[in-house]
Amino acid sequence: MVASDTYGMTLKDRPEFASKPKPLCFPPTAKVSEAVVAMSERNFGSVVIVDDDQKVIGIATERDVMKKLVAVNKDAQQTSLSEIMTHDPRLARETDDVVDWLRIMSNERFRRLPVVDDEGRIQVIFTQGDFVSYTWPDLIYQAKELAKASVGRNYPIWLIGGGIMLYSLLMIIVVSSIG
Repeated sequence: MVASDTYGMTLKDRPEFASKPKPLCFPPTAKVSEAVVAMSERNFGSVVIVDDDQKVIGIATERDVMKKLVAVNKDAQQTSLSEIMTHDPRLARETDDVVDWLRIMSNERFRRLPVVDDEGRIQVIFTQGDFVSYTWPDLIYQAKELAKASVGRNYPIWLIGGGIMLYSLLMIIVVSSIG
């Protein structure tokens, strides 16, 4: 579990928590073809695999379908979700901290975060994109407050931090203009 007292905003505090549609859930025995049809109809990038108690046991994403089914010429109508799913995915609790999970997702290179209640039942799936609206304004605010507090006595640190921030913004602009 991730502590929620570090930064103060929990996952359930995010507006997306209440507004996101319920994730698509399937048993592990469901066929990939059934999940893909549902994902296509609802424009979802993943399905959650649940046990008989509706507790999360896996997740199957578009990438799983491509790498573990299409790329190896498996039949979607014969292959069960349990064969392609990511078993025991990282799960967040509703009360976990937003910034902690953003850091974990970035460091461990995964894009979908199932959020469960205290009983392990799926509530929503957050994606890295869901965090963007929180992180950019928050990071800018934190940088501004740090700069105000440290301009006088920590000018060299402020200058380095500002340079890093400017470089990061420029790299984002360059990368987005290329892609």
